[in-house]
Amino acid sequence: MTTNYHEPVMLQACLDGLNLQPGGTYVDVTFGGGGHSRALLEQLEGGRLFGFDQDADARANAQAINDPRLTFVASNFRNIKRYLRLYKADQVDGILADLGISSHQIDTPERGFSTRFDADLDMRMNQQADRTARQVVNDYTEADLHRILGMYGEITNARTAAGAIVSARSNRPLNTVNDLKNALQRFAPRGKENKYFAQVFQALRIEVNEELTALEEFLEQVPGILKPGGRLVVMAYHSLEDRLVKNFINKGKFQGEVEKDLFGNEIKPLRSVTRKPIEATPDEVARNPRARSAKLRIAEKL
Repeated sequence: MTTNYHEPVMLQACLDGLNLQPGGTYVDVTFGGGGHSRALLEQLEGGRLFGFDQDADARANAQAINDPRLTFVASNFRNIKRYLRLYKADQVDGILADLGISSHQIDTPERGFSTRFDADLDMRMNQQADRTARQVVNDYTEADLHRILGMYGEITNARTAAGAIVSARSNRPLNTVNDLKNALQRFAPRGKENKYFAQVFQALRIEVNEELTALEEFLEQVPGILKPGGRLVVMAYHSLEDRLVKNFINKGKFQGEVEKDLFGNEIKPLRSVTRKPIEATPDEVARNPRARSAKLRIAEKL
C-alpha cells in the first residue's frame, strides 16, 4: 500500500522538531502511508507511538508495519484526547501532524479528489462518512456554495461560480468530476484553469471533511495532552490551515489578541520554537513537488 503514498515532506525537520526522547510516547495524527511513523519508530528504543487516521487505506499500512510499539487508531485526530485516554496515554512527549490530503488519495481516481480523473464526486477521507462532494454540489443552497467557495477555495468569482453550479444542476444532477468542471469551465480564468479547479476542489474537500473545524478541535486539545516541554510539529499546505496553527501557537486562540495577566504576562499554553515557519529546500521541492507549499511550525508546551 505505501508505494502509492507521498514521500514524507521535510522528514528530518519533523524528527528534529519533535526533539525525540528514545523512551518517549509520540502521536502521528495523520498516519497515511506511515512514512513519518516508520522514521519515528527507527529512533525510538522503547517508547510508544500512536497513529491516527480515518482513511481505511491507512489501517492496512499500519498493519504492514507490525511493530508492537505502534498502536493504530482508526479515527479523525479531532478525537485524540478521548482515544489516548482509552489507551492510558493521557500525556505524551510529542505530536506530529502532516495536514491536508495525501498523494495516494489524490492519485486514486475513484476517490474523486483529483481534477485529473473523471469519477464520482466523493472526496470523503473517511469513506464511512455520510456527506460527499456530490451532496454538497447538488443540495447546498446557492448562498452556502458561495460561502464555501469564497472562504475555503478563495476564488474571486465565488458568487458567479455558485450560481453556475445551481443553474447547471437544475437541468440534471452534477454527479461526477467532469460534470462539475463542465459547469464551471467558462468561468475559469484563461491559462489558469488547473489552479482554479484545484481551488474549487479544495473548498469542497474542506467542507466535506470538516477539515478546519477538526483542526481547531485538535489544536485545542493539544496543551492538555502534551507533557511540559513536549513538542507539537505541524505541517500545513495552505494559508487557511497555517493561519489557525500560527495563531494558536502564538496566541493560544484562533482570533484576536493574546490575553495577558495582571502583570502583563502572556497567557498561552505553547511557545513557538521557530520564529518563522520552516520551508523545504529547493532540492527537496525538485525531488518532491508536494513540499513546495509546505510550512512547518514547531511549538513547545510551557
